[in-house]
Parts: sequence; structure tokens; C-alpha cells
Amino acid sequence: MSTPLSRRALGGAAVGTAAAAALAATVPAAPARAAAPGTAARERPFRAAPGRHSARPNILFILGDDLGWADLSSYGSPHIRTPHLDRLARQGVRFTDAYAGSATCSPTRFSLYTGRYPGRTKGGLAEPIADRSVGLEPTHPTLASLLRDAGYATALIGKWHCGYLPDYSPTRSGWNEFFGNFGGALEYYSKLGLGGEYDLYEGDAAYKDLRYYTRILTERASAYVSRDHDRPFLLNLNFTTPHWPWIADGDEETSAEIVRRIKAGDRSALWHQDGGSLEKYKEMVEDLDRSVGTVLAALRRAGRERDTLVFFASDNGGERFSYNWPLAGNKGSLQEGGIRVPSILRWPARIDGGQVSDLPVFSPDWTATLLEIGGARPHPAYPLDGTSLAGHLLRGEDVPERDLFWRVRGERALRRGDWKYYRGKSGRDQLFRLTEDAREQADRAPYERARLADLKAAWERTDAGLLPYGGQGLSSGSCRAGPDVRTNPRRSPRGR
Repeated sequence: MSTPLSRRALGGAAVGTAAAAALAATVPAAPARAAAPGTAARERPFRAAPGRHSARPNILFILGDDLGWADLSSYGSPHIRTPHLDRLARQGVRFTDAYAGSATCSPTRFSLYTGRYPGRTKGGLAEPIADRSVGLEPTHPTLASLLRDAGYATALIGKWHCGYLPDYSPTRSGWNEFFGNFGGALEYYSKLGLGGEYDLYEGDAAYKDLRYYTRILTERASAYVSRDHDRPFLLNLNFTTPHWPWIADGDEETSAEIVRRIKAGDRSALWHQDGGSLEKYKEMVEDLDRSVGTVLAALRRAGRERDTLVFFASDNGGERFSYNWPLAGNKGSLQEGGIRVPSILRWPARIDGGQVSDLPVFSPDWTATLLEIGGARPHPAYPLDGTSLAGHLLRGEDVPERDLFWRVRGERALRRGDWKYYRGKSGRDQLFRLTEDAREQADRAPYERARLADLKAAWERTDAGLLPYGGQGLSSGSCRAGPDVRTNPRRSPRGR
């Protein structure tokens, strides 16, 4: 278990429904030890942040799409350069043992938005969502709805992938504003999904803009953080980069060919299995880095950098061009490469930079943490599965050892401290000590039978409380279907 993080004092009274004033820093703590290449943790003196500031931060939560654990230079990539995200890590905390809530798009988003295991809801069983039959039920409380009720402005820009119109939408689940795509994948210029449907919306109305998608999202997010806000905001910024198809800004010929195939009825065109390259992937990741840098620059120009908590992560492990070394597996698998993701947190007013933490954390923990920091209470009828890290980050409290649980079709995993229980599609129970064997090559099951039995029983107790798998959804890696373009009679598509 990593040692507590050093942090700035949390001063001022909280605003909102919960007692955020309790988040006062009290005791200095040493930085966590490093466990991966990159910025080294360093001792920093405990100090209260000078000047006046809001007790509750703005929250900018940024997701990359299918970004591998080591695809950032601060995480060890030998060929991809990500100076803006590396700078963000130097200014805050870089987590080496952070995980997604699942191994594919939709379930991870369910776990982040609800703070619960994906298997608690019918929509979370789809891996990922591929049709209109399921989604995030509007009656289920979310990070956005709970923070909105506590006084936050809420917006989601980018990929939703938690259900389709007419029944499911961010604006039905707590976000005041939505601009982005509903489905799991789209062609970056035409905005066509796997079924040939147009998939760029503002609210519930189709919005016409045929420029490169990452540019559009970056502009929208920069404008949002630059606005005059009379209350704190939550902005979920969900890029589709570097998800397939492998199209960088300027690749209009490649775009046109994929569009031609989509319109000819080729439902596999967006998978782009006959395209892409390591160099093209590098170009897309570095473009994502520049885009994040543009949004952070807008935040700084607006004078909100100090009092905005910025979090960056990927929604799951990387795809076929990702650099995951030394991890095994990739997207869709519960091996480390499928669920361990780059994760960076920065909050200048409260948390000192230059820190690296090896604390095992996963998506539902961030939901619980942001609710506590934002002064919002979870709904008692929907208990969270994540653990708030606010006390650890802000007051230097220890995080009790607990289990991180995952379940996908055909695989299971549970991490407790250094140890991970894993059963893949072979059906064989395995045990790995991740601090010595992050690549999961040395199976300790034959030598640690009691530990294996304990972790397996813990997994099965949690699993018994979840919904059983049915026939909905598709196997991991498939992202298809979506809503047809619907013209809102009060609004017409804009742009070119």
C-alpha cells in the first residue's frame, strides 16, 4: 500500500448539501513511491495554499478512448511524446496502479457515472452497448445528477455510449448540456457510425459539422471552461481519440474511402482492420495530447486553473497499436493490459505536484471521491461500490485495504493489495503478485492455495450480488449501431 500523499491545506467552508468543510487538511504526509517510469515522487513541505479560493472545485474529467497504459511518455512510451499530459502529471499526481471499471467502453462509463459495478444495472451488462435495447436508466442517480443537485453546472462533451435516443441521453441522466456522439465509434469527419447513421448531436438534436471530430470537441470544451460560470462546474470531456478508425487530422482521403465502404453497407468499415499503423497511432495520441493542452490553456486564461480539479484517464486498456509494456493483454481482457490505465490528477489549490502513487484505485473510487469533494451525498438506495479517496488525498489518511472487482463475459478478476486473482477464458484460476510480476507470468496459485481460495471466495460473494448475464450486448471490442439522425423541429443542423 502506498504512503499518503502530501497535499495543501483545504481551507474554507463548503457550499452544498454535504459537509465539504470536513475536507480540511491536517497532517503532512510523505509522497508515494514510484512504480513506473516517469516523474519521480519528491518530498514537498506541507503548506496551506495562500489566498482565497472556493471550497469546492470545478471538475474537468477527461477520458481518452482505448489509450494504453504506457502510451504516454510519462508512463514509459519510447516513441510517443505527450508534453502536455506529462506537464499535468508533474503538476499533480500520476497513478501507476489505476484501473478502469471494466475492459470495454460502456461498462467503464457506467461504473464511472454511477460509482457502482457495471453488473448492478442491466445496461452495464452489455460489453459494450450496441443497440437501443438498454442504456443508463434516467432514474439512476449519477455523478452528474448528484453534483447538479448539490449546485454544480454539469456538461458532457464527446462520447456518451451509455444508450441511444429516444430513451437514453446525458440530458436525461443529470447533465445540463450535451454535445457529442451517442455510439461507441464514428468516422472522424463524416460522423457516420457503424450502421451508417449520423452521430453528432447537441442535446437531442443532430448537429452538422464535418470537420475533424477531435478539433470540434476541443473547441467546445475550451469554450465551456472559458465561460462566465456563477457556480462550480462538472465537465466530462470524452474524446474518441485514439479509438479506431485510424484517421488523423488531415487524412481526408482515408476518411472518404471508409465513408464509401460504410455507405456501400460494409458494417466492418469503421473497425479499419486493414488500416492504421504505429506511426498513425502515434500521430493520433500526440494530437490528443495537444488537444488536452489547448483545453488546459483555456482554463488557465480564464483564471480557473488553481481551483479546478483536472482528472485524465483512459476508458479501458489499449487496442492493437497501443504500447502496454510490461503489461499483458489489451482491451476486452481482465489482464492488466486490458484494465490498467494512465490516470493523472491535478488540483493546484489543494494537492502538491510532483507526486507518484502506486495505490490501487479504479473508476468507482473517483465517483465517490468527486462526490465528497463536491459536497454531494450518494443516494441511499444506490450505495456506491467505490471508496472515496478524499481523506487520503487531502488529509493524508490511510486507505484501508479493500478489493477491486471486475467481471466480464468469460473472465473474472479481483485485486487485494499486491495480489490479483484472475480466471481467463481457459477457466483456470490463477494468482499473481503484481508488485513483483506486473506481466502476470508467474502463477502463484499452486503455492498460495489458501490465499487463492480467499480471493476466489471474495470474488464470488460480490458476483452473487450482481445481475446475471443475459443475451443483451455484444462481446468486447464491438461498437456498432446507434440512432438515426433525428431533426428537431425547433432546431436545424448547423455548420458545414
